[in-house]
Amino acid sequence: MLILSIISSAVAPGLALLTFFYLKDKYDQEPLHMVIKVFLLGFLIVFPVMIIQRGLMLGWGDGPYVESFLISAGVEECLKWFVLYHMIYNHTEFDEPYDGILYAVAISLGFATIENVMYAWYSHASIGSMFLRALLPVSGHAMFGVIMGYHMGRAKFSKGARTRWILAISLVLPWIWHGIYDFILNTTANYWIWFIVPLMAFLWYGGMGKVARANNRSPFRVLKREEEINM
Repeated sequence: MLILSIISSAVAPGLALLTFFYLKDKYDQEPLHMVIKVFLLGFLIVFPVMIIQRGLMLGWGDGPYVESFLISAGVEECLKWFVLYHMIYNHTEFDEPYDGILYAVAISLGFATIENVMYAWYSHASIGSMFLRALLPVSGHAMFGVIMGYHMGRAKFSKGARTRWILAISLVLPWIWHGIYDFILNTTANYWIWFIVPLMAFLWYGGMGKVARANNRSPFRVLKREEEINM
């Protein structure tokens, strides 16, 4: 029974955050099966991530900069970006800027959820530690997904050479913020919370701004207003 409670506490934050961001899509909600599919893709990329990270640790060592920015953040964000770009970016369902945020958050939370389950299973974590992980790593992955998806959505609906630069930003920015997050955890010992809490507050504040701006750029916004006026 205790194991079931811990596993449930590992899965619940990811599902709750995914529901939150799904409901934030104001104008043209995505098919639920597509969102679940991308969420499950996040489960699957855990395994290639682990293999690549293990290989890099053997070849590059595990210093704080290398571990934070290359082995952890670099591998995870690159793989998430790669899957999103090749499977979602040109999909017909990606038809408004907010969709980038939703799908990037879905794959990020899928990854964070299976990572959370593995942590709970192998470390015999307490309910308290799982609550802390819900507030930090799981929430952090969601915010890195918001950053990635926001800029991917901008790139999708931009024109010309500028698109490539915005696509590059959609990879580089979450990579940097993820690296900063991991670097704080790896180098600040017992006082990491004094850095992580302000960082998470900043990321959430910026993330909610990106959600609002992405929704405001929706091509369905005007149509919905017209429908409301004509009712």
